Amino acid sequence: MRTFSSDGTEIAFLDQGEGEPVLLIHGFASNIVTNWIDTGWVRALTEAGYRVIAYDNRGHGRSEKLYRLEDYGAPLMAEDACRLLDHLGVERAHVLGYSMGARISAFLGLAHPDRVRSLVFGGLGINMVRGLAGTGPIAHALEAASIDDVTNPTARTFRSFAEQTGSDLNALATCIRSARAPLTADAVAMLRCPVLVVVGDRDVIGGSADELAALIPGAKAVTLANRDHMKAVGDRKFKAAVLDFFAAVDAG
Repeated sequence: MRTFSSDGTEIAFLDQGEGEPVLLIHGFASNIVTNWIDTGWVRALTEAGYRVIAYDNRGHGRSEKLYRLEDYGAPLMAEDACRLLDHLGVERAHVLGYSMGARISAFLGLAHPDRVRSLVFGGLGINMVRGLAGTGPIAHALEAASIDDVTNPTARTFRSFAEQTGSDLNALATCIRSARAPLTADAVAMLRCPVLVVVGDRDVIGGSADELAALIPGAKAVTLANRDHMKAVGDRKFKAAVLDFFAAVDAG
């Protein structure tokens, strides 16, 4: 794992393999290892001939922990992604984001379309534009003295996951409380690169893949059977769909 300075914030990243670059952006309370290594993504992509670039979002994993609301938000976190590409001298990359990472990827594609070869939104469908309701209970759950004090089922799931990943709970609470820049249907309709949306059919956090894809010109959707938000990320069919999608983009 290496680090670089993203406008003064230390970001940890991984750079493995050779070939067409793929940038991986993980979800909330996750990190490179949990989201991309343990699930087999890094291995699958490098074995398929891609250069894999992944990083820990600010406040997550081995990246710098920040505790001010203004230090977070998807547009700012998308700039970390762009600066990492600058740091590595990568002009353009396929971008795969999961959950919060998908939202960050969308802002990257809108702010820097020349840097994005294609976009894959994993674990986030129509709720990308509807937004995530109830972030307050999640923040409170992260700040609770013990998970035993958390009664909200969704908030408890996030707290449990954050503990499993060894996360800084206060940094995550600040992150999820930060100003959430609106991402509208009109905005995602402006995406012009190839887009693939992949969501599990039991994912109540992400919402429908088909509904989001319908808003984006030329976008394709894949729904993973019997997969919720947590189980979809490592699904074999998810990987196969992404590899087929990247191959088609590269060939075209």
